[in-house]
Amino acid sequence: MNENKEFKPYIPADKITPEFTVTSIIMGVILAVIFGAANAYLGLRVGMTVSASIPAAVISMGVIRKIMKKNSILESNMVQTIGSAGESLAAGAIFTMPALFLWAEEGLCEMPGIVEITLIALCGGVLGVLFMVPLRNALIVKEHATLLYPEGTACADVLLAGEEGGANAATVFSGMGIAAIFKFVVDGLKVIPADVAVAFKGFKGEIGMECYPALLGVGYIVGPRIASFMFVGSLIGWMVLIPVICLFGADTVMYPGTETISALYAAGGASKIWSTYVKYIGAGAIATGGIISLIKSLPLIIATFRDSMKSMKGGKNTSTERTAQDLPMNIILIGIVAMVAIIWLVPAIPVNPIGALIIVIFGFFFATVSSRMVGLVGSSNNPVSGMAIATLLIATMIIKASGNTGIDGMKAAIAIGSVICIVAAIAGDTSQDLKTGYLLGATPKKQQIGELIGVVAAGLAIGGVLYLLNTAWGYGSAEVPAPQATLMKMIVEGIMGGKLPWTLVFIGVFLAIGLEILRIPVMPFAIGLYLPIYLNAAIMIGGVVRMFVDGRKNVDDKKKEEQATDGTLYCAGMIAGEGLVGILLAILAVVNVSSVFDLSGSINLGNAGGVILMLLMILSLLKFSIWNKKKA
Repeated sequence: MNENKEFKPYIPADKITPEFTVTSIIMGVILAVIFGAANAYLGLRVGMTVSASIPAAVISMGVIRKIMKKNSILESNMVQTIGSAGESLAAGAIFTMPALFLWAEEGLCEMPGIVEITLIALCGGVLGVLFMVPLRNALIVKEHATLLYPEGTACADVLLAGEEGGANAATVFSGMGIAAIFKFVVDGLKVIPADVAVAFKGFKGEIGMECYPALLGVGYIVGPRIASFMFVGSLIGWMVLIPVICLFGADTVMYPGTETISALYAAGGASKIWSTYVKYIGAGAIATGGIISLIKSLPLIIATFRDSMKSMKGGKNTSTERTAQDLPMNIILIGIVAMVAIIWLVPAIPVNPIGALIIVIFGFFFATVSSRMVGLVGSSNNPVSGMAIATLLIATMIIKASGNTGIDGMKAAIAIGSVICIVAAIAGDTSQDLKTGYLLGATPKKQQIGELIGVVAAGLAIGGVLYLLNTAWGYGSAEVPAPQATLMKMIVEGIMGGKLPWTLVFIGVFLAIGLEILRIPVMPFAIGLYLPIYLNAAIMIGGVVRMFVDGRKNVDDKKKEEQATDGTLYCAGMIAGEGLVGILLAILAVVNVSSVFDLSGSINLGNAGGVILMLLMILSLLKFSIWNKKKA
């Protein structure tokens, strides 16, 4: 393509500027651990994570430009490259690995060791980077004009608009600080209830909201459309299905419950009915939604893989320019062989040679697919959950067919699913970062090393984070329900032992199929059905705030877009701030000093306090978006 040959990056190939420096490495590693831990906490609470690339870029610009008085856009880019790897690795890890803790709690196996978790995370992360590197020239360079990589391009735009770096970084830090205070008031001091709930006399439904800044931030970032689908899923679950189950099954004992439905409701209200029955309907809907998204993407996936292989064949990189240097192929092959050998031979990872072969085949396939698909449709539309579910289904069936049907087989299936999920997430993140670097004129080899550094930093931290959260509260609890991992656990158990309440699961399956026929997005609806209504109501409030910001009259589009971006940065800060305080509170709970801060015995502001806190959070969001006065 001629246009690719004529493309000139912001920093020319013949110009050398600071890039892979001690400053960028240290800042990147710190942000990889921070955003990795914060996203792990968010994902285990809500079942979704948010991109860290732009917040990391903005923070690095604020520190490097304004505090250190340096003017190096490539240094800032290196920080976001390393920092964003933490969020992607956390996303892959928390969607699967907590299943191992849940089995240990049930007495089926020993608690997974930190070494096991760390090795699985590191192997998946390193493979994700190494599988993507040979594709860079084919996808990023040769198809520059056709593969837009929306998040990578947006991150480059943010870095190019670096004059406002200090003000934007202040917005992110403000979000972190204010959210930290709100979170500590609710879960540290406990003077305001975490849930504001409303039950109805004579009607077994329930509605309410959780008073957390991260949920408001997630709703603002995903926008009103996705937030509304999630909320409608919850409404169907809590205001339709639960009352119907209570109405028609009052004196019935229905599996998996062991008491009558009336007794269950008396013991735990609508929440007990949801966790006993409705959750399985949601699980069936989510699994079906993931498979539907994969089937719909299948023609694109096949074409993507075929085109990528063709491009690689005819796309050998012969240029010696700085902006065309990748990691050498012999290093990549040695790295891939080393990772597969570790997966196969290290006793801590419960995978046999068949499992290692599955990881190589599916890992390379889904890394290739993920790298190209995020260029076409963006990371948020990349069907990673569908890929993970498909891998888990096939891997579990193969392992069962080989005769390994006990807990060892189930652990192996989760380990394989974990590695593949991390590979797909990291490959997508790496390709977005390399697109940013291509536009700015970064050195690809240095970025690829940066990705590996970010993966190692986050991989070493994620084991401790998962252990900490499990020790503090236990997965499956109200604090860390681990929705995605619980779903993966259900899938593996269902195939291995057939112990699932299949009637409930198939209700969810056909509900999802009906939604697909009506062209209603299945996944957000299914996630809403699978998660408590309190979470989704708070996310919906964030979506409504975004709808208000975007829908104002008498404000020009450019101003609106700037203010929406400010709001997004503030929300990213809120999510990180809450996540970090969540980790801090977990540490306090583990060392048994959390009761020192607990004032709930003397001060309890009740539901009114929760409503006031939510209003304050909304006002703070509006203050840093539409009322944000920046210095020119």
